[in-house]
Amino acid sequence: MATNLNLEEQDQLDALKHFWSQFGGLISAVLLVVLLALAGWNGYRFWQGRQAAQASAMFDEIERAVATSELDLAQRAFSDMKERFASTSYAPQAGLLVAKLAIDSGKEDAAATASAALQWVADNASDEGMRAVAALRLSALMIDAKQYEQAHKTLQSVHAEAFSALVQDRLGDLYVQQSKTEDAKAAYLKAFAGMDAGSEYRRLIKIKLNALGVEPPAPAGAG
Repeated sequence: MATNLNLEEQDQLDALKHFWSQFGGLISAVLLVVLLALAGWNGYRFWQGRQAAQASAMFDEIERAVATSELDLAQRAFSDMKERFASTSYAPQAGLLVAKLAIDSGKEDAAATASAALQWVADNASDEGMRAVAALRLSALMIDAKQYEQAHKTLQSVHAEAFSALVQDRLGDLYVQQSKTEDAKAAYLKAFAGMDAGSEYRRLIKIKLNALGVEPPAPAGAG
């Protein structure tokens, strides 16, 4: 009985050896690919975590520079962040901060500095809302600089539904500067309709409409 068992075990062993001789290389290769992929994924997650931590530290540096109104320092840090951590959520936030600091500084080249930062955010932020905020702020600077075509193009690039009323309001501002009164009225009316009834911003739009000789429709049920 023992001999039969030994022979069966030997047959199984021989069969396994034969199988391994044929497919062992392929199995090892597949296993290596799986292990490398796993190692790569874990490495990527580690890299992402490290990137986020470093970007956070740099963002803190920019916030401190903004708090102390050190525009040059904030610009250098933002430039470094764009090179090293452009894919993180901190980079567009930093761009918005630098743009605001530039405008608040009142320096001669403030508008150019702010526009460059906002353009980068509008072009590179992964978050749609962040891109919209940058585009709206950028369009205001363009209108001030009488860059009307660029402002219109920038506003047309905003597709986030949550910002549609703000886009219409800014379009109204643009049309006023271009003396396109009817277009301005239409844009302001759309903006007014898209705002919450009790918002302060809606009251501001009403003032703009009144200045153009338009009384916006009263809310349904009012009277």
